[in-house]
Amino acid sequence: MRNQIEFEVHAKYGLFTDPITKIGGEKFTYQIPTYQALKGIVESIYWKPTLIWYIDEVRVMNPIQTEVKGVRPTKYRSSANDLAYYTYLRNPKYQVRAHFEFNMHREDLAYDRNEHKHHNIAKRSVKRGGRRDIYLGSRECQGYVEACEFDSGEGYYDDYGEISFGPMFHGFNYPDETGENTLEARIWTPVMKNGIIRFEKPEDCPFVRPIREKETKIFIAGENFKPVEDEYKEMFSKEVTE
Repeated sequence: MRNQIEFEVHAKYGLFTDPITKIGGEKFTYQIPTYQALKGIVESIYWKPTLIWYIDEVRVMNPIQTEVKGVRPTKYRSSANDLAYYTYLRNPKYQVRAHFEFNMHREDLAYDRNEHKHHNIAKRSVKRGGRRDIYLGSRECQGYVEACEFDSGEGYYDDYGEISFGPMFHGFNYPDETGENTLEARIWTPVMKNGIIRFEKPEDCPFVRPIREKETKIFIAGENFKPVEDEYKEMFSKEVTE
């Protein structure tokens, strides 16, 4: 697919929190990563408001195993200690395939739509392990990214057949990606076939729930935004000196 990247991400632990378990403080992980969590990983590799990243598919490489850990969450209203049990995924490892499209709702950034340069920077960022820290769902779950060829190597669920995971959180609709001043949550029902989950695009998700009003963030070149032309020149100059 056009403007596509492929990579492998792994960690010692992962915590893709089921929203139902957040209320009482006892967090429990989904069995598989959510679309939004994988999109967050891709955006940590390379992100610009000019682009919208789409997660095409994920391949589960290691067996789905969980581990319960006792933690002491921070109590912001009291100095007393508290104890909670978090259920983590153990040794998660995934192959991810994603691609970007230009955000047509950001006409203010139309000058930054250089497909070739964005794709080159994204591919180089994958090879370098990403531009920002990688987390598998939660900040305490430090992850690592490596370039790979999707569907290469042996996966635990390669000949496992079909598994349905029931209704799950898919991701958020943000105002700058939809053109609407509303933050929305999406729900879908993922199915894994021989270790591979193919994601529905956000606009195809069957259930969407509005959360709250939210305004689109403004980006100004030279203040809180660096155009891709400047990024490309900077990247090229660093490669020459190295």
